[in-house]
Amino acid sequence: MWIQARMYLLVALMFAIIYGIIVAFSSYMGVGSFLVYGILAGFMMLIQYLIGPSIVGWSMKVKWVSEADYPDLHRMVGKLAQAARIKKPRVGIAQIPLPNAFAYGRTQGDARVCVTDGLLNLLNPDELRAVLAHEIAHVKHRDMAIITVLSVIPMVLWFIALGTMFGGGRRHGGGAGSAALIGLGAFLLYFITNLLVLYASRIREYYADLDAVRLGSRPRFLATALYKLVYGNAQIPKESLKKVEGLKAFFVNDPSRAWNEVRELSQLDQDMSGTIEYEELLSLRSREVRVGTRDHLLEVFSTHPNMLKRIKHLSTLIDRLG
Repeated sequence: MWIQARMYLLVALMFAIIYGIIVAFSSYMGVGSFLVYGILAGFMMLIQYLIGPSIVGWSMKVKWVSEADYPDLHRMVGKLAQAARIKKPRVGIAQIPLPNAFAYGRTQGDARVCVTDGLLNLLNPDELRAVLAHEIAHVKHRDMAIITVLSVIPMVLWFIALGTMFGGGRRHGGGAGSAALIGLGAFLLYFITNLLVLYASRIREYYADLDAVRLGSRPRFLATALYKLVYGNAQIPKESLKKVEGLKAFFVNDPSRAWNEVRELSQLDQDMSGTIEYEELLSLRSREVRVGTRDHLLEVFSTHPNMLKRIKHLSTLIDRLG
């Protein structure tokens, strides 16, 4: 599968970059100096790993719900987890107005799947199941752990850039000019690897969509759910969106891009029914998707794929279930 191949190539590239930096930096600054930055980055990742779930739960105002209170939601999550062969995640309701869903946790055994009040009022059962399948796929693939590990690479490069641009050359017998060049190079690679981490996040979204279909969700139900989420997110006041800006990577879609995506997606719902029907998704499969330069740039700096491209990808999966 090309999605998996892209992810493998990306991981190889990321670690090739950090390996090259280790060799170059260690030879210039001394192995001890690099170890300091590596240990510092590792320590920060450990802190993020330990307290990250608590911060997400607090920020999203998550309330854990029992099976007695939300039997249908628990039943869906339980069946999807069984199909994915993972432990049933903890189920919660995020008390925020933004209609969306997200999964988080340290490991598969520690996973939590949450939906917002707004989402439950927006989607029908088939669409809700498709969104939950997408989140279960993230848990199954250990996406949180993968992105966290990859995020360490830009962090290390950031520390190296700071360490070399502020006196590193003088402390280790090198010239200040050489140290500045190394620092600028590390900063450039920091920027590039940050973009690669975002690219990895977008690949994981495509892969979660694919696995949602493998778990039994029809592509048109997930496409309709994404379509409704975009329109629902576009109606949320900007002040509310700003409160969850730092956590948008967890969501099914990027709510900050909803206004831009409304214009693109309006062409998909040809009968204006508010859903993406099988025939509409089928016709999209044979059409060329054109994304503007501005939208391409927005996608490069986003954790989520362009929505039109994403639904186009779902159209290629309709032969699996229809």
